[in-house]
Amino acid sequence: MDPVQAPTENYSNPKTCFFHVFFKGAALAFYILSALFFDNFVIIFVVTVLLAALDFWVVKNVSGRILVGLRWWNEINDLGESIWKFESLDPESLARMNKKDSWLFWWSLYLTAAAWIILGIFSLIRFQADYLLVVAVCLSLSIANIVGFTKCRKDAKKQFQQFATQTLTSQFTSTIQSAFSVV
Repeated sequence: MDPVQAPTENYSNPKTCFFHVFFKGAALAFYILSALFFDNFVIIFVVTVLLAALDFWVVKNVSGRILVGLRWWNEINDLGESIWKFESLDPESLARMNKKDSWLFWWSLYLTAAAWIILGIFSLIRFQADYLLVVAVCLSLSIANIVGFTKCRKDAKKQFQQFATQTLTSQFTSTIQSAFSVV
């Protein structure tokens, strides 16, 4: 391997990795740097929340599928109850997922939420309730993805364990049946 090669070549999906990180960084950077260029809270609010919403959509619908093989959504049934829905690749495909892609996916989710929490603390210390609102919206979008993908990952593990148990049980049952059919 050539030492001059770009570090993203270790990732199996460099474009997806880029956009997974880009919108997070853009929302954080715009929020932090906007005070230097704008004196208008409405512009700061709208652009920051728009970038955070784009990040939410990209993570939930694109990078989650490609980088970790997971997808989640939430539906409301006829009774008004919230129902979480999860999709994941089969266990063999999940095991073949690129570890660096997965690492980038999870760490960027958690670090972004941590950054928004820190910015929220700064807003509290400076008594800026309006900027705290921006942080709250962005943090809630970030946490929604963390909760959704964490539940999805746990559901995928549970489904894999159920599949493995069913496979072993049916294998054991067929072995016992064939053993008694010989007798």
